[in-house]
Amino acid sequence: MALGRSPIRPERVPTVRDLLAAGGRSFSFEFMPPKNDEGERQLWRAIRELESLRPTFVSVTYGAGGTTRDRTVDIVERIAHDTTLTPVAHFTAVNHSIRELRHLVGRFADAGVRNMLAVRGDPPGDPTAEWVQHPEGVLYAEDLVRLIRQVGDFCVGVAAFPYKHPRSPSIESDTDYFVRKCEAGADYAITQMFFEAEDYLKLRDRVAARGGQTPIIPCVMPVTRMGTIARSEQLSGAPFPPALAARFEAVKDDPAAVRRLGIEHGVAMCQRLLDEGAPGIHFITFNHSSASREVFQRLERVPQSA
Repeated sequence: MALGRSPIRPERVPTVRDLLAAGGRSFSFEFMPPKNDEGERQLWRAIRELESLRPTFVSVTYGAGGTTRDRTVDIVERIAHDTTLTPVAHFTAVNHSIRELRHLVGRFADAGVRNMLAVRGDPPGDPTAEWVQHPEGVLYAEDLVRLIRQVGDFCVGVAAFPYKHPRSPSIESDTDYFVRKCEAGADYAITQMFFEAEDYLKLRDRVAARGGQTPIIPCVMPVTRMGTIARSEQLSGAPFPPALAARFEAVKDDPAAVRRLGIEHGVAMCQRLLDEGAPGIHFITFNHSSASREVFQRLERVPQSA
């Protein structure tokens, strides 16, 4: 892990590639840039609470269309300098020229950040709108991976979609796109959120059938409120499992029961994933630590596979 509060040199910072290669299970948490001062305070409360769990890494997202670029960079820099955590910076191609992208890579490098997650990103304003390439930018995530790897010695992750990317015409083509990102130099992948272990296992099998060996970390978001279900569909582009939705519907008038069901389902799904050989779990926190921490702590008592 990164040490102290002084600036960190890149060579002293572990990479996700190194941490995964060391064996054991990877547990990580995802944060997003806050919109106001109160959100900023909540973010850092969550970061400090989760820091004590010694996660493998933490990631910080980019807003749609790169709208939170500067705040994302600031947060990642502060995590690198002021905590013991290993930060992963989300990095998107939307509205950025190649020159701007190279500048951002350099800024991360200056802060001692060696880990990035390369995603093409959604159009600003309407994520479902037509994706338009910057006239001086890159077209695909695989191009972004190559750009980052060409600039320096970075560890690069990419996104994987258990259901399929909303813009992919088919599951088969989506698998092709993913394999191309890996062949471009990706060291690992993190999935979009999902709610049935089978979705991850099918993705892993599809990639393996194509000869892919890149570690794929499943991404989990514990459902603690009914509103989270609709939000998850918007964020993931995948339908919420009908049978699971019915279980939540049956207790919708009891907020405590909804949260309890969400935690129990999260623990059961994560344990199944780990038992099936997943390299770890990546938790979406929405900048609140309690649900992810509770699932994580219950998983820690599960013996690791040999």
